[in-house]
Amino acid sequence: MSVLSDLKTANRIVRNLLRARGTRRSLAARLPERPAVGSVQIAVYFADTKVNLYQIRQWYAPLVELNKKYPVAIITRSPGATLVMLDEAPVPVVYLRKVVELEQFVAEQELRMVFYVNQNTKNFQMFRYGRMWHVFVNHGESDKMYMTTNQFKAYDYSFVAGQAARDRLSRKLWDFDVESRTFMIGRPQADHFAGELPFRPDARKVILYAPTWEGDRDAAAYGSVASHGVALTSALLKSKDYRLIYRPHPRSGVLDEEYRAANEKIISNIAAANSHDKSAQHVYDNGKELGWQLAAADVAITDVSAMVYDRLATGKALIVAKPVSPNAEIDTAGYLGHAEWLEARDAPKVIEAVERVLGDPEALERLKFWVERHFGDTSPGAATKRFHAAVDELADNWEKHASIHADDPRVREADPFDGEGEDEDDPSASAD
Repeated sequence: MSVLSDLKTANRIVRNLLRARGTRRSLAARLPERPAVGSVQIAVYFADTKVNLYQIRQWYAPLVELNKKYPVAIITRSPGATLVMLDEAPVPVVYLRKVVELEQFVAEQELRMVFYVNQNTKNFQMFRYGRMWHVFVNHGESDKMYMTTNQFKAYDYSFVAGQAARDRLSRKLWDFDVESRTFMIGRPQADHFAGELPFRPDARKVILYAPTWEGDRDAAAYGSVASHGVALTSALLKSKDYRLIYRPHPRSGVLDEEYRAANEKIISNIAAANSHDKSAQHVYDNGKELGWQLAAADVAITDVSAMVYDRLATGKALIVAKPVSPNAEIDTAGYLGHAEWLEARDAPKVIEAVERVLGDPEALERLKFWVERHFGDTSPGAATKRFHAAVDELADNWEKHASIHADDPRVREADPFDGEGEDEDDPSASAD
């Protein structure tokens, strides 16, 4: 078995290496066609591969608005992700695969600030550069352990959703000045919900089931596809009173075969239900756009993930699938301590839970309280206004410090011992 396993691993490495080389060739052919990037004041640093593009896609629309005042560009490091973003990103994309290329770009531009949407280890290759603010904007609000990592201290500032995020950081991070290093901006993405409905609205109630992936460790095993998913979606698909929108996490099943099989079963069941009843119009959604699903659903069912808070930002009814893993870390000090939970054993009776959250006055009042706690004012345009105000404040602060340090000698800030090896594609990893 070990020999067979080694052969499979070797074959995968070779396939991935060949695919990666093909991707780099395709990108090399595209780059000369791109117009030169002009002056950039705000850069969004995305060093990740295309599997995590969902993290930056949700920022596209807010960046377009911001670009009207501050020239914005996205810095990429991955060939595969860059190829995709060259076609879809609404602001300029700058591909800087090597550290020396990154260093040159920084030297040529007078960046005011750099935004980071995740905690990729290559963020540290950008952190070394001074004369700019490094700002963690994240890719969503949640009560996951990810939201209180000590890595927050690596950034000059962080844009957080609201008071709940500040409370969370105050509890978990030692000696971290939350008041001065965080800005509460709400959820500006909610002002730009994208996409058209892929169905014709009718009398059916619309239920969004948007689970996360299985996670790569016990503490982050929040995914419900294998434990809840088949049962709850089957119950909804059997009823003529409901329309299901199924939007699984793009990484669903990458590590666990049972999880992948459950995901495929749900997708197959949706196709069968639509074939049986053309008026059902159930939706399997794996599209790039996020927004219409949250706005269209009468009730959303999510896992412990950023989707909980994306939904909260709409102020509409929400159910959270409770993780079956006893080791999954859940911060019950915030909304999750008062959420409408769905246990795995109750998944077949999901319709009862749906009807309850739609009609229970106490549940509706709790929802209203936690929407305000997490996002503040959620009226249209309010979050975008706070986002721009935070950027304006940091830009003004940058101007002040740039004046103070105007006569400082410019020094090379790259690490002389930082080779390019870590920037090469790893053939043992999934091809990008």
